[in-house]
Amino acid sequence: MRWLDRVPDEDLPLWYNIANVCAYPSLYEGFGLPPLEAMACGTPVVASNTSALPEVVGTAGMLLDPNDVQGWTNALTGVLADPDKAHSMSEAGLQQASGFSWDRTAAETLSVLEAVAARKSRKRKSN
Repeated sequence: MRWLDRVPDEDLPLWYNIANVCAYPSLYEGFGLPPLEAMACGTPVVASNTSALPEVVGTAGMLLDPNDVQGWTNALTGVLADPDKAHSMSEAGLQQASGFSWDRTAAETLSVLEAVAARKSRKRKSN
């Protein structure tokens, strides 16, 4: 195991690709880019079951209470000790990550903004 300080963004793919597992015990997360990036690199993910992480990780990784120390110990040990489990999580993570893209994010954001604008326009016309 190796503890790293801040890793430059351009070096992250290297670290994700050589990692055996990505542990993300976040108490609060706005979106969850690190687990998504890890899955996109084929790294098995163990993450918290809080905030947006269940949506990001889906069933491709393991989701745990961030305060469950024994659960985290068991999950990480299990992934590291079972190459078949790690491989299946890696494959599932690649599939899960493929459902996310900046193009899709932009399109869905635009769709929401257009819906809000249309609603406001209808509301002004009715007043």
